[in-house]
Amino acid sequence: MGMDYYNILKVNRNASEEDLKKAYRRLAMIWHPDKNPSNKRESEAKFKQISEAYDVLSDPQKRQIYDLYGEEALKSGQVPPPPSASRAASSQFHNHHNHQHPNPSFRFNPRDAEDIYAEMFGANDAAAAAASSRSRTFKDGFFRTSTGEFGNSASAASKKAAAVENALPCSLEELYKGAKKKMKISRTIVDASGKVRNVEEILTIEVKPGWKKGTKITFPEKGNQEPGVIPADLIFVIDEKPHALYIRDGNDLVVNQEISLVEALTGKTLELTTLDGREITVPLTEIVKPGYEVVVSNEGMPISKEPRRKGNLRIKFDVKYPSRLSTEQKSELKRVLGGSSS
Repeated sequence: MGMDYYNILKVNRNASEEDLKKAYRRLAMIWHPDKNPSNKRESEAKFKQISEAYDVLSDPQKRQIYDLYGEEALKSGQVPPPPSASRAASSQFHNHHNHQHPNPSFRFNPRDAEDIYAEMFGANDAAAAAASSRSRTFKDGFFRTSTGEFGNSASAASKKAAAVENALPCSLEELYKGAKKKMKISRTIVDASGKVRNVEEILTIEVKPGWKKGTKITFPEKGNQEPGVIPADLIFVIDEKPHALYIRDGNDLVVNQEISLVEALTGKTLELTTLDGREITVPLTEIVKPGYEVVVSNEGMPISKEPRRKGNLRIKFDVKYPSRLSTEQKSELKRVLGGSSS
């Protein structure tokens, strides 16, 4: 029976020139001997078949002889005598090849497989083209990515999808002590057979003590895969959840503390719980005036570049004034605060 060139290229019998090119490119990339160092012999044979099939079907004269009389006639050059009218009618479906009877003195000159390959991929050295495994640009927009996928991009170089950013909310405690965050992501990938499928993956992010809001963690090429596009980088951006007690200000922590007027004047010992759960006491020994701030050094946020050092803890005061005073309290206060004027 000989070879079925259409079957070898996996195209149907009225495949256009464009269909043939696409099919050839796809298969040649897979079967080029340089791509298959482990089974060179099989791939060489396969590569030759693909090239031969493309050589015959892309040449209108060779294709016509092959369609009408088969591979034998094509290769031997023995074309039967001109057909009768009825025979010509039965081959009407080939009329997309301007149909005259083939020239009986036709000679079959097969083209060299590597020449076809070089011509299709526009590389000076087709072997080098096949060997360079990272995405390589070819003259008419075909390229391959590191996964062996094909694409036909508008620009000849392989494009990378735009990065995808996701917020990663962290509590102040996590940013103070550091934390391991596990993120479950779902993305599409293109598997070896070219099928697109969904996979779920767990990414682990090591949040370091002292990281600030806006810190970015990049997972290269973990976005969705599409044929012919390098997957996007996946970027997580640290965000800070509000805290009930502390406000972060750079490397400092700020606490707003409400005290009564009596405490402001007579003193008090504050007790605070730090973000890592320690209890600290801060004695107030001076009179607290409006805008007064107590600074406790080294009790702020860790500094990510030098984790042994921390910023400051700043305590700001809000003095609560009594809403009413009785006549006795007023005269008593005048006596105490009025000083020498009594």
